[in-house]
Amino acid sequence: MRDIFTAEFWKEILDKFIEWSVSELPSILILIVVLIITLRVVKFAVKRLRKFLVARADRRDGDDTNEAEKRVATLMGILHGITKVVIWTLFLMILLNKLGINIGPILAGAGILGLAVGFGAQELVRDVITGFFILLENQIRTGDVAIINGTGGLVEKIELRTVTLRDFSGVVHIFQNGKINTLSNMTKEWSAMVFDIGVAYKENTDTVMEVIRQVGNELQQDEEYGPKIIEPIEVFGVDKFGDSAVVIKARFKTKPIEQWNVGREFRRRLKHAFDERKIEIPFPHTTVYWGEEITPLQLKLREAE
Repeated sequence: MRDIFTAEFWKEILDKFIEWSVSELPSILILIVVLIITLRVVKFAVKRLRKFLVARADRRDGDDTNEAEKRVATLMGILHGITKVVIWTLFLMILLNKLGINIGPILAGAGILGLAVGFGAQELVRDVITGFFILLENQIRTGDVAIINGTGGLVEKIELRTVTLRDFSGVVHIFQNGKINTLSNMTKEWSAMVFDIGVAYKENTDTVMEVIRQVGNELQQDEEYGPKIIEPIEVFGVDKFGDSAVVIKARFKTKPIEQWNVGREFRRRLKHAFDERKIEIPFPHTTVYWGEEITPLQLKLREAE
C-alpha cells in the first residue's frame, strides 16, 4: 500500500489532475453551458407555444378563455416537466461518462427499479396518462355538465389523476381517470333542449305546431331569454302516436348550460298558450264506444231530489 504522505504520491495525483483538467474539464464546462442554454431554450419555446395555444383558443372559444388558459397551462406544465427530466437525465449520463464512471450497471439497476415501480404503480400511471389525454383532447372542462359512467353532474375539478363531479343533489363524485369508461359532455360549444309535446288526437296538429313556433319565437325575442338561445326553435313535426296523445317533437339550441332554464320557461309559456286556445294536453284515459262508430258513451247524472 502506497504512503499518501509522500511527495511522490501527491505529485502523481497533481499530474493526473492537470492531465484530466486539460483533456476533460473543457468538455465538461461546455456540457454545462449547453445544458443551461438548452433549458432556457426549452423554457422559452414552451412559453411561446403556450401563448400561441391560448390565442388560438381565444379565437375559437370566444368567451370561454379562462378555462382554455387553464387547460393549456396544465398541458404546458406537464410538457415542460417531462422535457426537463429528459434533458437532465442525458446530462448526468454524459457527465458520469466524462468522469470515468461506468454507467452500465447504473442503467441496469435503474431499469430493474423502474420495472418494479411500474408494476406497483401501473394504475396510477394509467390514471395520469388518461387524464393527460382528457386535457389534451379538450373532452371536458371545469364548469361543464357531464355524465361520467352513468352519473351526471357539474364538473368542479379536472386533474391528471381524477375528475370531480357534483350532482344535482350536491353529492360530490370523484372518478379515477383510468376508470372512466363512458363520458358524455352535455355543454360543449352548445346545448339543446328537446321537447316531446303531447296533444289530444282531436287537435289539428298543424295548428298546434304553429302555436309552438309562435311561443318559441316570442321566447327568442325576450330580453332575458333571447340572448341564451342560439337558433330559432325547430319543430320537427309529428314524432309518434302515443296511447293517448299525438307527440310533436321540437328543439331549442342554446348556449352551454342554459338549456334547462330556457326549457322551463318555454314549457310555462306553452301551457298558457294551449290553455288560451283550448288545446288539450291529454292524460291517460279510456274511451267506451259502441261497435259501428266511435261515439263516446255519454253519462249523465241526475241531481237527487
